[in-house]
Amino acid sequence: MSAEAIADGSAHERSRVEPDLAGLLALRARAQQLPSWTRPGRARQNGAYLSPLKGRGMEYAESRPYEPGDDVRALDWRVTARSGKPHTKLFREERERPIFICVDLRPGMAFATRGVFKSVQAARAAMVLAWKAHLEGDRVAGFVFTGQTHRELPPARGLPAVLRLAGHLVECGRLPASFAPHEAAPAAALARLRRLVRPGSLVIACSDFRGWRDEDLQELAALARHNEVMMCFVYDAFEAALPALAARGRISDGVRELEIGFDDSAANRRYAEHHATRRTRLAAFCRERGLRWAELATDADPVRVLQRAFGGRA
Repeated sequence: MSAEAIADGSAHERSRVEPDLAGLLALRARAQQLPSWTRPGRARQNGAYLSPLKGRGMEYAESRPYEPGDDVRALDWRVTARSGKPHTKLFREERERPIFICVDLRPGMAFATRGVFKSVQAARAAMVLAWKAHLEGDRVAGFVFTGQTHRELPPARGLPAVLRLAGHLVECGRLPASFAPHEAAPAAALARLRRLVRPGSLVIACSDFRGWRDEDLQELAALARHNEVMMCFVYDAFEAALPALAARGRISDGVRELEIGFDDSAANRRYAEHHATRRTRLAAFCRERGLRWAELATDADPVRVLQRAFGGRA
């Protein structure tokens, strides 16, 4: 659909190809359906519970005499030197943490054959997460990047933070007047994101991950060492498998045009295998490095997908 046709079309049609503010704000009610996104901790803290945060991203509580089995990295050297006996620092769990929502709105995300554009689906998933963070009292941070630039929203608590993110998603999600033949890799944006995120945060990246190089994925792996990270893989059914038609068709990105033979079963099989291989590689990357993984089709319900991703019932 052309930009001119969209401009002349109904609001419903526009909401399928560009994020609309009313639709993003309306997701607040459904965000309550998401389960808590804290996961069982990996190290026992002071008290009879497990911390949902990774590492020692905790607030200092007090110091006590060292006991066998205590982590030597937590030794309080000042108290130890003053008392002459080894003491250990105790930390208490922080009750809130920043939620960094990274959304890929490069021109290639403006595509779908069913449901809504991938850019719209990524924006909807981001807003569900932002509303959930707001409802739980967490700080919301946004990171939206396009083919040319990126927008940063520092962690902030409250309704204004969510509304600012919605505004950036609407602005950056508008269809471009023209499409560049090659999209810039997100390396610079991801490097900046890595510098902004502090240990103990939750980071969610919503993208189709096309054009992401190994070094781009490694930026997420580096973040996962001290944070909880999730990759939300947005895709369209046409990217997973070509339709079985006894015909040929043409597709275009606004710059280039390609003719496809839908009646070529061997080519269709190679096409589907290419997508399956890429999807398997990304999922394996998450599994091996401890990242959460979610697959969001353009015609799926993002709330139900995120429910499953965070361990809730769909």
